[in-house]
Amino acid sequence: MPTVVGKQVGPIGYGLMSLGLGLGTAPDSNSDESSLAAIKTAVECGCTFLNGAEFYGRGPDDNSLALLRRYFARYPQDADRVVVNIKGGRHSNMVRFDGSKAAVTASIEHSLQQLGPAGRIAQWALARKDPSHDYQDETLAAIDAFVRSGRIDGISTSEINRETLRSPQLSLFHTDPLTNGLLAACAELDIPVVAYSPLARGLLGGRIKSIDDLAPDDPKRRLPQFQDGNLQANLKLVEKVAALAREKGCTPAQVSLNWLLSLSKRPGMPVIIPIPGSSDPERIKENATITHLTDDDLAEIDAMLRGFVVAGERYPAAYMGQLQL
Repeated sequence: MPTVVGKQVGPIGYGLMSLGLGLGTAPDSNSDESSLAAIKTAVECGCTFLNGAEFYGRGPDDNSLALLRRYFARYPQDADRVVVNIKGGRHSNMVRFDGSKAAVTASIEHSLQQLGPAGRIAQWALARKDPSHDYQDETLAAIDAFVRSGRIDGISTSEINRETLRSPQLSLFHTDPLTNGLLAACAELDIPVVAYSPLARGLLGGRIKSIDDLAPDDPKRRLPQFQDGNLQANLKLVEKVAALAREKGCTPAQVSLNWLLSLSKRPGMPVIIPIPGSSDPERIKENATITHLTDDDLAEIDAMLRGFVVAGERYPAAYMGQLQL
């Protein structure tokens, strides 16, 4: 079992990004009751590493933290069962992130106020490195002040390179951390890696066959990997994963998530915790299932990846400059 800030968590975590936004597969996925039920299902399935953000949700005052506050009010016994990782620091223009000491301090204070006294922030991260402020002496120092005062437990990072060192997006669609030195650096420093978007924003779940399978207001429609001919090119990998899943009697999502878990067992690799997100209890249970991948399965997946190049960038051009700083 992985350990984060001294506390054991399940091998697969749970991402809160889509809760409350009506992006889930459950019919009432925008409702509070559906969101609370989804979190409860994840926790009961052992997905006790919860990843949220100050900017995930309906608005700045109804986000992951406010949702968790309501969750812990209903299930106070679960506060000690989970590890909560929060990202913040997004500027009001919703494009850039502010890494100044004042902005980071204000964002953490806001996060603590929204979560309330029942919950505990185990890790807090500025969601993107701000190149206009010194990352170590301003950004990380501001977070560390809250750790030293005992108000939060630890620091996490996001979207940085091996020199700056932050947990990456990692999936069968995004294997760069395997070759760019980032995972090796995490292993050397004994830093667990949180694999963001481990199902490639739902593609590896196997249910998206065309752009028409996305709701008209689904923000994934704006992502390059879902646009033009990119989606059909990317679905070629999904089809191969689905074929392997059929042979094993499991789902494409289970193959994809358990491939990430298998990486942790390779020499020189760190602990990797994938954080799939869903509002559908059945999908949450599916994603939490541990499936054994044999050496032959892993060799087959390696062969798939050698012949595959993802089509399209991860984000629109305006956001790409914030990554891997």
